[in-house]
Amino acid sequence: MAGLEDLYREIILDHYRNPRNRGELPVPPAHRTEGFNPLCGDEIVVYLSVTDGIVEDLRIGGQGCSISQSSASMMSAAVKGKTTAEARRTIATFKSMMSIHESTLDTSAGLASDPEIPEGVSSEDSGLDEDPSDELRPPSEAELTALGDLAALQGVVKFPVRIKCATLSWNTLAQGLDEIATSA
Repeated sequence: MAGLEDLYREIILDHYRNPRNRGELPVPPAHRTEGFNPLCGDEIVVYLSVTDGIVEDLRIGGQGCSISQSSASMMSAAVKGKTTAEARRTIATFKSMMSIHESTLDTSAGLASDPEIPEGVSSEDSGLDEDPSDELRPPSEAELTALGDLAALQGVVKFPVRIKCATLSWNTLAQGLDEIATSA
């Protein structure tokens, strides 16, 4: 298992050091959406160019921890060129993977084992205060396989305060898609 964890760590670091689709698109015609995680200061800016229901181009800006920035990089590669419906399915699958499911969470991994979590921060501070009716089912093996490199972020669920770091760009993308849909 250590070999797989090392591979996942390398994938995350590669996307952090060499982010895909980094930059800006001219606004308009592109749509700009910002996301911010006040818990740790992560900032994400998503530039979307959607034509005829297809995410033609997508660029990512912002700053933050390695998890937020690598997740944004992986997200941009995963949804660029897809239909908005496919992008929304990918968002749902990723967010499902990032949800805490007792059957898949190793409860022996505590918050204190994450070196980037300030002392005194609890799981209540993690931003997991979303509506319980929005609970997501665990993703199937086929869905996890389809996520490709994104599966490397699955280990983040062991550190509840870091889940918002990983999902920030995804929530920002979903917000941007919603804004584009309502403005059309």
